[in-house]
Amino acid sequence: MNILKKLCYLFVISAFTMTIISCSNDEDDELVVVEPEMTPSQVLSSTPWETTHAKNQNGQSVSLTDSNVINFVGFAYFKTDGTFTMYNLDNSPKMYGDWSVSADGSTRTIVAKDTNGNVLFTRVVKITVLTKQEFTYRIYPDANNQSIYYDIIHTPTNHPEP
Repeated sequence: MNILKKLCYLFVISAFTMTIISCSNDEDDELVVVEPEMTPSQVLSSTPWETTHAKNQNGQSVSLTDSNVINFVGFAYFKTDGTFTMYNLDNSPKMYGDWSVSADGSTRTIVAKDTNGNVLFTRVVKITVLTKQEFTYRIYPDANNQSIYYDIIHTPTNHPEP
């Protein structure tokens, strides 16, 4: 009988322990991570970008050395202060100046400057994709013929700014 009592006590203690262990608040066990919503400008300045692809109006891949797209190929660094620098894929300097993105994320404007700060040109392009994984804009070789265009596709890079 003494052994039976000990087994009963052991059973009760085990059951009590299991009840305490299993009674956890399920809400505390779940971790929900919500990324803060970013503005289009914040997305563009959140990472360096590398031109990785180009496509024509038919969705066909175009070589990055093609004469229609080669001037748009390289590494781009859009800084939060509204300035940018761009380099060719061989790390040679391409241009620098000021940049902005429209509040709705539909266009990006760059104002390229010379070493004295004089404006060389202003370019406004239509953004077709702007996410943390891709930045794509559209160029038209002939502004009067928008049936022919090239999409310049960029992806994030860890390439350090030269």
